Amino acid sequence: MLPDKKKYSEMTKKASPPSPKVKDFIWAYCVGGAICVIGQLFNALYTSLDLPEKVVKMAVPVSVILIAALLTGFGLFDKIAKRAGAGTLVPITGFANAVVSPAIEFKNEGYILGVGAKIFTIAGPVIMYGTIASVLYGFVYWITTLF
Repeated sequence: MLPDKKKYSEMTKKASPPSPKVKDFIWAYCVGGAICVIGQLFNALYTSLDLPEKVVKMAVPVSVILIAALLTGFGLFDKIAKRAGAGTLVPITGFANAVVSPAIEFKNEGYILGVGAKIFTIAGPVIMYGTIASVLYGFVYWITTLF
């Protein structure tokens, strides 16, 4: 026998208490901001080394991605993300975590059928749709500049 709507609502509220939204927003803001500050610090470091601007623009995201991948590999990224939520997922660090996590999870199935086949299970659709969208937007931009 199924519980009535009122009973089911009470069971749901009891099983999943409300999250402290203000606290979650603050954590996401602070952690996301800290990631951006780290990126700016890398930018300042690479610029102070007199690297060309193109190299700096490439090295900063690569450095942040590398740190996120290492944190994921050591199991620390998930602990940070559990508290910070979207603060870690929205920046490029979330993408790095989305690629590294399946690779770690499926490595016991081998490098070909495990890591190779599963590494892009989360990030693959983002890469595919992002690539298709950028081509379509570029085509629309090209068409609009002709006229």
